[in-house]
Amino acid sequence: MSGARSSTSSVTKDPGQKPPAEPDVASLSFEDALAELEKIVRSLEGGQQKLEDAITAYERGAKLRQHCEAKLAEAEQRVQAIVAAADGALSLRPSE
Repeated sequence: MSGARSSTSSVTKDPGQKPPAEPDVASLSFEDALAELEKIVRSLEGGQQKLEDAITAYERGAKLRQHCEAKLAEAEQRVQAIVAAADGALSLRPSE
């Protein structure tokens, strides 16, 4: 009987259980991070969240913004490493 009980408890959810954690910001692509950031901004602008939820969303949004800025800076460095020669040929210059 204890075997049946333990299998039932693994299926039953605790009502105080938190929703699944959001993916780590660092693991997100630029596009995914930007999409999530835009969703958070729309939600905050709507003003329908509880204060604690809004603060949590704002904190995540700040992390997402920093992540997006870092990804853009990295992309900019990569683009600047491509140098066009006078004859129109492209070459890579070493990154600093």
